[in-house]
Amino acid sequence: MKNVEIPTETTPRFVIKLTSAVMVVRGLWVCKVRVGKRIGHSGLVPVLCLLVFTCLLAVFFIDYIDSWVTSLGMSRIGSAHGGVLPQSMPPTRPEEYLLMPSPLVCQRAKPYLITLVTSAPANQKARQAIRDTWGGEVQVRGHRVMTLFMVGQSSDPGLAKQLVEEAREKGDLVQGRFLDSYTNLTLKTLSMLAWAQRFCPQARFLAKVDDDVMFNPSALLHYLAISWEGSQNELEDLYLGRVHMRVAPNRNPASKHFLPEAVYRNTVFPDYCSGTAYVLSRPAVLKLSLAAAAVRLPKPLPPEDIFVGLCAHAAGIAPTHSPFFSGGPPVPYGRCCYQAMVSVHHTKPEEMLHYWADVHSTVPCSWLGVRTSFGICRLRAFLGALLEA
Repeated sequence: MKNVEIPTETTPRFVIKLTSAVMVVRGLWVCKVRVGKRIGHSGLVPVLCLLVFTCLLAVFFIDYIDSWVTSLGMSRIGSAHGGVLPQSMPPTRPEEYLLMPSPLVCQRAKPYLITLVTSAPANQKARQAIRDTWGGEVQVRGHRVMTLFMVGQSSDPGLAKQLVEEAREKGDLVQGRFLDSYTNLTLKTLSMLAWAQRFCPQARFLAKVDDDVMFNPSALLHYLAISWEGSQNELEDLYLGRVHMRVAPNRNPASKHFLPEAVYRNTVFPDYCSGTAYVLSRPAVLKLSLAAAAVRLPKPLPPEDIFVGLCAHAAGIAPTHSPFFSGGPPVPYGRCCYQAMVSVHHTKPEEMLHYWADVHSTVPCSWLGVRTSFGICRLRAFLGALLEA
Protein backbone atom coordinates (compact mmCIF):
# COMPACT_ATOMS: atom_id res chain seq x y z
CA MET A 1 0.00 0.00 0.00
CA LYS A 2 1.30 3.43 -0.93
CA ASN A 3 0.87 6.87 0.50
CA VAL A 4 1.14 8.94 -2.67
CA GLU A 5 -0.70 12.07 -3.64
CA ILE A 6 -0.54 14.51 -6.50
CA PRO A 7 0.05 18.05 -5.22
CA THR A 8 -2.16 20.46 -7.13
CA GLU A 9 -2.49 24.19 -7.37
CA THR A 10 -4.43 25.76 -4.49
CA THR A 11 -4.53 29.37 -5.69
CA PRO A 12 -7.72 31.12 -4.49
CA ARG A 13 -10.32 31.53 -7.22
CA PHE A 14 -10.41 35.34 -7.08
CA VAL A 15 -6.63 35.41 -7.69
CA ILE A 16 -7.08 33.10 -10.68
CA LYS A 17 -9.78 35.34 -12.14
CA LEU A 18 -7.69 38.48 -11.59
CA THR A 19 -4.64 36.85 -13.18
CA SER A 20 -6.74 35.74 -16.14
CA ALA A 21 -8.10 39.24 -16.66
CA VAL A 22 -4.56 40.68 -16.63
CA MET A 23 -3.47 38.01 -19.13
CA VAL A 24 -6.33 38.89 -21.48
CA VAL A 25 -5.67 42.65 -21.38
CA ARG A 26 -1.92 42.22 -21.84
CA GLY A 27 -2.42 39.64 -24.58
CA LEU A 28 -4.86 41.83 -26.50
CA TRP A 29 -2.42 44.75 -26.35
CA VAL A 30 0.52 42.63 -27.56
CA CYS A 31 -1.62 41.13 -30.33
CA LYS A 32 -2.83 44.52 -31.52
CA VAL A 33 0.69 45.98 -31.57
CA ARG A 34 2.45 43.05 -33.25
CA VAL A 35 -0.28 42.04 -35.68
CA GLY A 36 -1.02 45.66 -36.45
CA LYS A 37 2.60 46.26 -37.48
CA ARG A 38 2.56 43.27 -39.84
CA ILE A 39 -0.75 43.77 -41.62
CA GLY A 40 -1.15 47.49 -41.15
CA HIS A 41 -3.65 49.40 -39.07
CA SER A 42 -7.08 48.00 -39.68
CA GLY A 43 -10.34 47.76 -37.80
CA LEU A 44 -10.14 43.98 -38.19
CA VAL A 45 -7.06 43.71 -35.96
CA PRO A 46 -8.84 44.20 -32.61
CA VAL A 47 -11.64 41.88 -33.73
CA LEU A 48 -9.15 39.19 -34.81
CA CYS A 49 -7.16 39.49 -31.58
CA LEU A 50 -10.34 39.36 -29.48
CA LEU A 51 -11.48 36.23 -31.31
CA VAL A 52 -8.13 34.50 -30.77
CA PHE A 53 -7.99 35.27 -27.07
CA THR A 54 -11.64 34.35 -26.58
CA CYS A 55 -10.83 30.91 -28.00
CA LEU A 56 -7.81 30.63 -25.70
CA LEU A 57 -9.88 31.57 -22.67
CA ALA A 58 -12.49 29.00 -23.70
CA VAL A 59 -9.73 26.36 -23.64
CA PHE A 60 -8.42 27.57 -20.26
CA PHE A 61 -11.87 27.56 -18.67
CA ILE A 62 -13.55 24.73 -20.54
CA ASP A 63 -14.58 23.13 -17.23
CA TYR A 64 -16.50 26.25 -16.17
CA ILE A 65 -18.16 26.43 -19.58
CA ASP A 66 -19.04 22.73 -19.45
CA SER A 67 -20.57 23.08 -15.98
CA TRP A 68 -22.53 26.20 -16.96
CA VAL A 69 -23.93 24.72 -20.18
CA THR A 70 -24.86 21.47 -18.42
CA SER A 71 -26.60 23.33 -15.58
CA LEU A 72 -28.76 25.15 -18.14
CA GLY A 73 -29.93 21.86 -19.64
CA MET A 74 -30.55 19.96 -16.41
CA SER A 75 -34.11 19.35 -15.26
CA ARG A 76 -35.36 20.27 -11.82
CA ILE A 77 -36.25 17.66 -9.22
CA GLY A 78 -40.01 17.24 -9.15
CA SER A 79 -42.48 14.49 -8.46
CA ALA A 80 -41.38 11.05 -9.61
CA HIS A 81 -44.01 9.90 -12.10
CA GLY A 82 -43.67 6.90 -14.37
CA GLY A 83 -40.86 5.34 -12.36
CA VAL A 84 -40.59 2.17 -10.32
CA LEU A 85 -43.26 1.34 -7.76
CA PRO A 86 -42.73 1.18 -3.97
CA GLN A 87 -42.37 -2.14 -2.23
CA SER A 88 -41.01 -2.93 1.22
CA MET A 89 -37.86 -5.04 1.46
CA PRO A 90 -35.98 -6.42 4.47
CA PRO A 91 -32.72 -4.76 5.55
CA THR A 92 -29.40 -6.14 4.39
CA ARG A 93 -27.90 -8.87 6.60
CA PRO A 94 -24.21 -9.92 6.85
CA GLU A 95 -25.01 -13.42 5.63
CA GLU A 96 -26.10 -11.95 2.27
CA TYR A 97 -22.41 -11.53 1.43
CA LEU A 98 -20.40 -14.61 0.55
CA LEU A 99 -17.04 -12.84 0.93
CA MET A 100 -16.19 -9.64 2.74
CA PRO A 101 -13.54 -8.13 5.00
CA SER A 102 -14.19 -8.01 8.71
CA PRO A 103 -17.52 -6.31 9.58
CA LEU A 104 -15.39 -3.95 11.68
CA VAL A 105 -13.09 -2.93 8.80
CA CYS A 106 -14.50 0.61 8.59
CA GLN A 107 -14.65 1.05 12.35
CA ARG A 108 -10.94 0.30 12.50
CA ALA A 109 -9.85 2.25 9.40
CA LYS A 110 -12.27 5.18 9.88
CA PRO A 111 -12.15 6.16 6.18
CA TYR A 112 -13.09 9.66 5.09
CA LEU A 113 -13.58 8.34 1.54
CA ILE A 114 -14.44 4.74 0.71
CA THR A 115 -14.15 3.69 -2.93
CA LEU A 116 -16.11 0.61 -3.99
CA VAL A 117 -14.95 -0.73 -7.34
CA THR A 118 -17.47 -2.85 -9.24
CA SER A 119 -15.49 -5.65 -10.85
CA ALA A 120 -16.16 -8.92 -12.68
CA PRO A 121 -14.73 -12.08 -11.04
CA ALA A 122 -12.38 -12.73 -14.00
CA ASN A 123 -10.85 -9.22 -13.94
CA GLN A 124 -7.93 -10.00 -11.60
CA LYS A 125 -5.48 -7.94 -13.68
CA ALA A 126 -7.68 -4.87 -13.47
CA ARG A 127 -8.04 -5.21 -9.69
CA GLN A 128 -4.28 -5.65 -9.23
CA ALA A 129 -3.54 -2.62 -11.41
CA ILE A 130 -5.86 -0.57 -9.19
CA ARG A 131 -4.15 -1.88 -6.05
CA ASP A 132 -0.78 -0.93 -7.53
CA THR A 133 -1.91 2.60 -8.43
CA TRP A 134 -4.71 4.75 -7.04
CA GLY A 135 -6.28 1.96 -4.98
CA GLY A 136 -3.07 1.72 -2.98
CA GLU A 137 -3.45 5.24 -1.59
CA VAL A 138 -4.45 5.14 2.06
CA GLN A 139 -3.80 8.75 3.09
CA VAL A 140 -4.72 11.59 0.74
CA ARG A 141 -4.65 15.29 1.65
CA GLY A 142 -4.76 14.38 5.32
CA HIS A 143 -7.76 12.07 4.93
CA ARG A 144 -8.02 8.30 5.25
CA VAL A 145 -9.01 6.53 2.00
CA MET A 146 -10.03 2.88 1.61
CA THR A 147 -10.67 0.91 -1.60
CA LEU A 148 -12.65 -2.33 -1.83
CA PHE A 149 -13.92 -4.41 -4.77
CA MET A 150 -17.54 -5.47 -5.26
CA VAL A 151 -18.06 -8.72 -7.19
CA GLY A 152 -20.83 -11.25 -7.75
CA GLN A 153 -20.82 -15.04 -7.94
CA SER A 154 -19.05 -16.89 -10.75
CA SER A 155 -20.56 -19.90 -12.51
CA ASP A 156 -17.00 -21.23 -13.04
CA PRO A 157 -15.94 -23.36 -10.01
CA GLY A 158 -12.26 -22.71 -10.70
CA LEU A 159 -12.76 -18.95 -10.81
CA ALA A 160 -14.91 -19.08 -7.69
CA LYS A 161 -12.03 -20.80 -5.87
CA GLN A 162 -9.59 -18.15 -7.11
CA LEU A 163 -11.86 -15.43 -5.71
CA VAL A 164 -11.80 -17.08 -2.29
CA GLU A 165 -7.99 -17.22 -2.40
CA GLU A 166 -7.80 -13.59 -3.58
CA ALA A 167 -10.11 -12.47 -0.80
CA ARG A 168 -8.01 -14.33 1.78
CA GLU A 169 -4.75 -12.85 0.44
CA LYS A 170 -5.85 -9.27 -0.28
CA GLY A 171 -8.69 -8.79 2.18
CA ASP A 172 -10.48 -6.28 -0.06
CA LEU A 173 -13.28 -8.24 -1.79
CA VAL A 174 -17.01 -7.97 -1.10
CA GLN A 175 -19.03 -10.65 -2.86
CA GLY A 176 -22.80 -10.45 -3.14
CA ARG A 177 -25.15 -13.42 -3.39
CA PHE A 178 -26.06 -13.02 -7.09
CA LEU A 179 -24.66 -14.23 -10.41
CA ASP A 180 -22.15 -11.74 -11.78
CA SER A 181 -23.42 -10.70 -15.22
CA TYR A 182 -24.11 -7.56 -17.23
CA THR A 183 -27.84 -7.83 -16.60
CA ASN A 184 -27.19 -8.01 -12.85
CA LEU A 185 -25.09 -4.84 -12.61
CA THR A 186 -28.06 -3.15 -10.94
CA LEU A 187 -28.08 -5.89 -8.27
CA LYS A 188 -24.36 -5.32 -7.78
CA THR A 189 -24.92 -1.62 -7.18
CA LEU A 190 -27.79 -2.31 -4.78
CA SER A 191 -25.56 -4.74 -2.91
CA MET A 192 -22.79 -2.13 -2.84
CA LEU A 193 -25.06 0.59 -1.42
CA ALA A 194 -26.50 -1.76 1.16
CA TRP A 195 -23.04 -2.92 2.27
CA ALA A 196 -21.75 0.65 2.58
CA GLN A 197 -24.77 1.74 4.60
CA ARG A 198 -24.64 -1.34 6.84
CA PHE A 199 -20.90 -1.64 7.46
CA CYS A 200 -19.38 1.75 6.63
CA PRO A 201 -21.94 4.44 7.54
CA GLN A 202 -19.26 6.68 9.08
CA ALA A 203 -17.46 7.36 5.78
CA ARG A 204 -17.89 10.99 4.69
CA PHE A 205 -18.00 10.07 0.99
CA LEU A 206 -18.60 6.95 -1.08
CA ALA A 207 -17.21 6.66 -4.61
CA LYS A 208 -18.57 4.01 -6.96
CA VAL A 209 -16.00 3.25 -9.69
CA ASP A 210 -15.81 0.70 -12.52
CA ASP A 211 -12.66 -1.41 -12.71
CA ASP A 212 -11.67 0.05 -16.11
CA VAL A 213 -11.52 3.57 -14.65
CA MET A 214 -8.39 5.34 -13.44
CA PHE A 215 -9.65 7.21 -10.39
CA ASN A 216 -7.84 10.07 -8.67
CA PRO A 217 -8.76 10.47 -4.98
CA SER A 218 -6.44 13.47 -4.61
CA ALA A 219 -8.12 15.32 -7.49
CA LEU A 220 -11.55 14.48 -6.05
CA LEU A 221 -10.76 15.82 -2.58
CA HIS A 222 -9.14 18.90 -4.11
CA TYR A 223 -12.22 19.48 -6.27
CA LEU A 224 -14.57 19.11 -3.29
CA ALA A 225 -12.44 21.50 -1.23
CA ILE A 226 -12.38 24.31 -3.80
CA SER A 227 -15.94 23.84 -5.06
CA TRP A 228 -17.73 23.70 -1.73
CA GLU A 229 -15.25 25.24 0.68
CA GLY A 230 -17.01 26.09 3.94
CA SER A 231 -20.45 25.15 2.57
CA GLN A 232 -21.49 21.98 4.36
CA ASN A 233 -25.13 22.33 3.35
CA GLU A 234 -24.16 21.84 -0.29
CA LEU A 235 -22.72 18.43 0.57
CA GLU A 236 -25.72 17.03 2.43
CA ASP A 237 -27.15 15.26 -0.62
CA LEU A 238 -24.19 15.25 -2.98
CA TYR A 239 -24.54 12.98 -6.03
CA LEU A 240 -21.55 13.98 -8.14
CA GLY A 241 -20.29 12.81 -11.53
CA ARG A 242 -20.72 13.30 -15.26
CA VAL A 243 -24.43 13.99 -15.70
CA HIS A 244 -26.40 12.50 -18.59
CA MET A 245 -29.52 14.47 -19.50
CA ARG A 246 -32.74 13.62 -21.33
CA VAL A 247 -31.77 10.03 -22.13
CA ALA A 248 -34.66 8.11 -23.71
CA PRO A 249 -35.46 4.51 -22.74
CA ASN A 250 -34.34 1.91 -25.28
CA ARG A 251 -37.47 0.26 -26.68
CA ASN A 252 -35.62 -2.17 -28.97
CA PRO A 253 -36.21 -5.74 -27.69
CA ALA A 254 -32.97 -6.89 -29.36
CA SER A 255 -30.84 -4.43 -27.37
CA LYS A 256 -29.17 -5.30 -24.07
CA HIS A 257 -30.45 -1.94 -22.81
CA PHE A 258 -34.08 -2.77 -23.68
CA LEU A 259 -36.61 -1.34 -21.25
CA PRO A 260 -40.31 -1.88 -22.05
CA GLU A 261 -43.00 0.70 -21.29
CA ALA A 262 -44.43 -1.63 -18.65
CA VAL A 263 -41.24 -1.06 -16.64
CA TYR A 264 -40.81 2.67 -17.32
CA ARG A 265 -43.53 4.72 -19.00
CA ASN A 266 -41.89 8.14 -19.38
CA THR A 267 -40.22 9.21 -22.62
CA VAL A 268 -36.97 10.26 -20.87
CA PHE A 269 -35.17 9.33 -17.67
CA PRO A 270 -34.43 11.82 -14.92
CA ASP A 271 -30.91 13.28 -15.09
CA TYR A 272 -28.36 10.81 -13.72
CA CYS A 273 -24.60 10.42 -13.28
CA SER A 274 -22.61 8.11 -15.54
CA GLY A 275 -22.12 4.76 -13.83
CA THR A 276 -18.42 4.72 -14.72
CA ALA A 277 -17.71 6.78 -11.58
CA TYR A 278 -19.80 8.88 -9.24
CA VAL A 279 -19.53 10.14 -5.67
CA LEU A 280 -22.14 10.21 -2.91
CA SER A 281 -22.03 12.07 0.36
CA ARG A 282 -22.95 10.21 3.55
CA PRO A 283 -26.54 11.57 3.74
CA ALA A 284 -27.05 10.76 0.04
CA VAL A 285 -25.92 7.16 0.60
CA LEU A 286 -28.54 6.77 3.33
CA LYS A 287 -31.36 8.29 1.26
CA LEU A 288 -30.43 6.31 -1.84
CA SER A 289 -30.22 3.08 0.18
CA LEU A 290 -33.68 3.68 1.61
CA ALA A 291 -35.10 4.57 -1.80
CA ALA A 292 -33.48 1.55 -3.45
CA ALA A 293 -34.81 -0.75 -0.72
CA ALA A 294 -38.33 0.54 -1.31
CA VAL A 295 -38.64 0.03 -5.06
CA ARG A 296 -39.89 -2.92 -7.05
CA LEU A 297 -37.16 -4.61 -9.10
CA PRO A 298 -38.68 -5.06 -12.56
CA LYS A 299 -37.67 -7.48 -15.30
CA PRO A 300 -35.63 -6.61 -17.22
CA LEU A 301 -33.64 -4.52 -14.77
CA PRO A 302 -32.82 -0.96 -15.83
CA PRO A 303 -29.10 -0.18 -16.35
CA GLU A 304 -27.49 0.42 -12.97
CA ASP A 305 -26.66 4.10 -13.42
CA ILE A 306 -30.20 4.81 -14.63
CA PHE A 307 -31.61 2.87 -11.67
CA VAL A 308 -29.50 4.93 -9.26
CA GLY A 309 -30.73 8.06 -11.02
CA LEU A 310 -34.35 6.94 -10.59
CA CYS A 311 -33.74 6.27 -6.89
CA ALA A 312 -32.06 9.66 -6.49
CA HIS A 313 -35.02 11.31 -8.22
CA ALA A 314 -37.45 9.49 -5.92
CA ALA A 315 -35.40 10.63 -2.90
CA GLY A 316 -35.33 14.24 -4.11
CA ILE A 317 -31.58 14.25 -4.81
CA ALA A 318 -30.43 16.17 -7.89
CA PRO A 319 -27.19 15.07 -9.59
CA THR A 320 -24.27 17.51 -9.67
CA HIS A 321 -22.24 17.67 -12.87
CA SER A 322 -18.45 17.83 -12.89
CA PRO A 323 -16.39 18.06 -16.10
CA PHE A 324 -13.52 16.33 -14.29
CA PHE A 325 -15.37 12.99 -14.49
CA SER A 326 -15.22 11.08 -17.75
CA GLY A 327 -18.16 9.04 -18.92
CA GLY A 328 -18.66 10.57 -22.35
CA PRO A 329 -16.07 10.65 -25.15
CA PRO A 330 -12.72 9.01 -24.22
CA VAL A 331 -10.25 11.56 -22.82
CA PRO A 332 -6.82 11.22 -24.51
CA TYR A 333 -3.80 11.05 -22.23
CA GLY A 334 -2.04 14.20 -21.12
CA ARG A 335 0.10 14.24 -17.98
CA CYS A 336 -1.11 17.61 -16.73
CA CYS A 337 -4.67 16.88 -17.84
CA TYR A 338 -4.79 13.61 -15.90
CA GLN A 339 -3.56 15.37 -12.78
CA ALA A 340 -6.84 17.30 -12.77
CA MET A 341 -9.18 14.50 -13.88
CA VAL A 342 -11.09 12.70 -11.13
CA SER A 343 -11.93 9.71 -13.32
CA VAL A 344 -10.82 8.44 -16.73
CA HIS A 345 -12.87 5.67 -18.33
CA HIS A 346 -11.73 2.94 -20.76
CA THR A 347 -8.32 2.48 -19.11
CA LYS A 348 -6.65 -0.90 -19.56
CA PRO A 349 -4.56 -2.34 -16.67
CA GLU A 350 -1.24 -1.77 -18.45
CA GLU A 351 -2.28 1.78 -19.38
CA MET A 352 -3.28 2.51 -15.81
CA LEU A 353 0.13 1.44 -14.52
CA HIS A 354 1.90 3.56 -17.15
CA TYR A 355 -0.27 6.67 -16.76
CA TRP A 356 -0.13 6.63 -12.97
CA ALA A 357 3.66 6.28 -12.95
CA ASP A 358 4.06 9.06 -15.52
CA VAL A 359 1.73 11.43 -13.68
CA HIS A 360 3.83 10.98 -10.53
CA SER A 361 7.20 10.96 -12.29
CA THR A 362 7.93 14.70 -12.19
CA VAL A 363 6.93 17.81 -10.32
CA PRO A 364 3.27 18.88 -10.44
CA CYS A 365 2.15 20.90 -13.42
CA SER A 366 1.64 24.63 -13.04
CA TRP A 367 -1.83 26.14 -12.96
CA LEU A 368 -1.41 27.29 -16.56
CA GLY A 369 -0.12 23.86 -17.60
CA VAL A 370 -3.10 22.09 -16.02
CA ARG A 371 -5.63 24.51 -17.53
CA THR A 372 -4.12 24.30 -20.99
CA SER A 373 -3.67 20.54 -20.98
CA PHE A 374 -7.17 19.90 -19.61
CA GLY A 375 -8.75 22.17 -22.22
CA ILE A 376 -6.83 20.49 -25.04
CA CYS A 377 -7.72 17.00 -23.75
CA ARG A 378 -11.41 17.86 -23.65
CA LEU A 379 -11.27 19.50 -27.07
CA ARG A 380 -9.56 16.41 -28.55
CA ALA A 381 -12.17 14.18 -26.93
CA PHE A 382 -14.97 16.29 -28.40
CA LEU A 383 -13.44 16.31 -31.88
CA GLY A 384 -12.81 12.55 -31.69
CA ALA A 385 -16.48 11.97 -30.83
CA LEU A 386 -17.55 14.12 -33.79
CA LEU A 387 -15.34 12.17 -36.19
CA GLU A 388 -16.71 8.84 -34.95
CA ALA A 389 -20.33 9.99 -35.19
